[in-house]
Amino acid sequence: MERKQPRRLLGRRPSRRALGAVSVLAAAATALTGCASGKASGGDTGKATASAGVGATSGTKSGGKISIYVIGGKSDDPFWSTVKRGVDDAAKLVKSQGGSVTYLGPQNYDNLGPDAAKLTLTAISQNPSAILVPDWVPANQNSAIKQAVAKGITVLTYNAGGIDAAKAVGALKYVGSDDYEAGKAGGVKFAEDGAKNILCVNTVPGSANQEARCKGIKDGATSKGSSSKQLPLPSSNFGNPSAVSQAIKAALLQDSSIDAVVTIGVGDADSAAAAIKQANAVSKVKLGTFDLSQSQLDRIKAGTQVFAIDQQPYLQGFYVVSIANQYLSYGVLPPQNPFLTGPLLVTKDNVSEAINGTKAGVR
Repeated sequence: MERKQPRRLLGRRPSRRALGAVSVLAAAATALTGCASGKASGGDTGKATASAGVGATSGTKSGGKISIYVIGGKSDDPFWSTVKRGVDDAAKLVKSQGGSVTYLGPQNYDNLGPDAAKLTLTAISQNPSAILVPDWVPANQNSAIKQAVAKGITVLTYNAGGIDAAKAVGALKYVGSDDYEAGKAGGVKFAEDGAKNILCVNTVPGSANQEARCKGIKDGATSKGSSSKQLPLPSSNFGNPSAVSQAIKAALLQDSSIDAVVTIGVGDADSAAAAIKQANAVSKVKLGTFDLSQSQLDRIKAGTQVFAIDQQPYLQGFYVVSIANQYLSYGVLPPQNPFLTGPLLVTKDNVSEAINGTKAGVR
């Protein structure tokens, strides 16, 4: 489970033409109001929240109208609330055409792969036109995703898994960042800033995109003569600031050679900042993170954080819904695959622009 602008590019940046191919579709969008929420079926391991656009009843195809199901993260996760902002904005056009967009997300990340698979099966049971899903844990999810493809449902993967996973399940396209390249750029940046021993804190071990991020950090650091190791924590620690902070503090006190910490998300980055302070290592240990929040930007501006890696989650939600809708409506499909939304690196050189984006709720 993932911000920058004229900033330094990490990996390939979508061309103006590629981005424009979809963004022009937003011009016809109308307001989306009155979301409804509830639990999706699937038992204890498939608990989810759902929201549907106005005019959507069951969210299934009715009278030939398009029905899109989007599977994503928790609605109260800051990263995923930004993704959903993009989903909702793109859903305005779907709704104006008489269609519907329904969002399903887990209640927690304790059992992410199996829960995501169950949410996919829930979506399949509604006979939608398309299912848009991150392939977080392929070993758990791919069977369900392939079932959707086999039923003739249009499937796009986004946010996690990348192009190889998308091809493996028969998805039409992958929309998102390249997590490995994002991590690699972060590892290079740390090394260039003098870090020699980087700790990558992973609070969702086993998740494909988080593992790719930490591997990228390690490879990027190694390419510049530095090193990195992973600190895997139980996924139940995700969203538990005290537990994450204590684990990072313990790691720093146990290994005094650690001089940089990178986290897989903004909540963990706040915990890491507290841990570094508690370990009396602010002057020694550098901090970086994936994704953006106001606290990250404030620290970057103040010089107490080196970078934040932005995969531009708003664009992920907006583009994946827009592409699915235009494909289903008109057979229009951007040729780029993967369709990249990032990564981009936010540093002290471009932090002011990123701050403006977070104020608007799209970074």
